[in-house]
Amino acid sequence: MKRLISAAYILTAMMAFAMSQTRPQTGGPRPTPTPLSKPAATPVANSAAVPDSRIALIDTSLFGDEKNGIYRYVDAAKSVEAEFKTRSDELQNLQNRLNTLANEIQTLSKAPVVDQKTIQSKQQQGQTLQAEWKTKKDRLDEDASKRAEQVIAPISSQIGAAMDQFARQRGVTMTLDTSKLLPAILTAVPAIDLTQAFIADFNSKNPRTGTAPRP
Repeated sequence: MKRLISAAYILTAMMAFAMSQTRPQTGGPRPTPTPLSKPAATPVANSAAVPDSRIALIDTSLFGDEKNGIYRYVDAAKSVEAEFKTRSDELQNLQNRLNTLANEIQTLSKAPVVDQKTIQSKQQQGQTLQAEWKTKKDRLDEDASKRAEQVIAPISSQIGAAMDQFARQRGVTMTLDTSKLLPAILTAVPAIDLTQAFIADFNSKNPRTGTAPRP
């Protein structure tokens, strides 16, 4: 009986093992498939043609030069300046009064007998003038900036388009503004500075529309 029972256990275990090998596994680790060999990377072609490069320099800060700059730009800037001349003069007068008060306070402070009451009075006047000056200056800066955007911005756009055309006609692939990059430029052949050539070209194609403003 013991041998029969042992034989039955062994048979049952063998059947269970056989069934476990035929059923699909739903859990547990799966065998890692052997990775396929990757195809060799296609070498990048090195035969791409590199275009010829030509760099030019233009100093845009010279566009506003009254004698040698771009006439239309100078005239537009001066027209905006003339519109706000009265308010600019008022600010200058306030600044002059502030400077006078500062000198008077300094003189009183060095006197043998210091008049504190007079000094305090002038200091209060100075604070009032300073607040008035700042308020008017902020408003003037804001109004002048808006007006400049209306008058000067269209001319600046025209200059930018003309500069692109000027560069293309001469085979220039990159134009650098020396007014922004001057500290970074260590050496440069004078021939690549096209500032005056561009200004002359622009002025010849875009002459003044009216009489030049007086300086």
